[in-house]
Amino acid sequence: MTRNGIAKGTNSGHVTKERVLPAKPSNRKGKLGKRVSMVRSIVREVAGLAPYERRILDMIKTGGSSVDKRVYKFAKRRLGSHKRALAKREDIKNVNSAMRARGH
Repeated sequence: MTRNGIAKGTNSGHVTKERVLPAKPSNRKGKLGKRVSMVRSIVREVAGLAPYERRILDMIKTGGSSVDKRVYKFAKRRLGSHKRALAKREDIKNVNSAMRARGH
């Protein structure tokens, strides 16, 4: 926001020009890189699912009423936060759909 030279108002102050700053490396913090994603996929392939993840998968497979809520509550208890629980639920749903697509 450039200043307009008027003493009052939202853009008050000396007239200035906005500087274009280069992107900071901290802006890409948390972005998933190619190498990390490949390593994680190989680990998932070799090690398989953790016992609690297998239990979530079983809950999803058996289905029933309000399965999403039960899976969420179980994952939240195990993982400790709302955001992680939602992410894990979606992850295991994707695993389930991939297994069904392969024909297991």
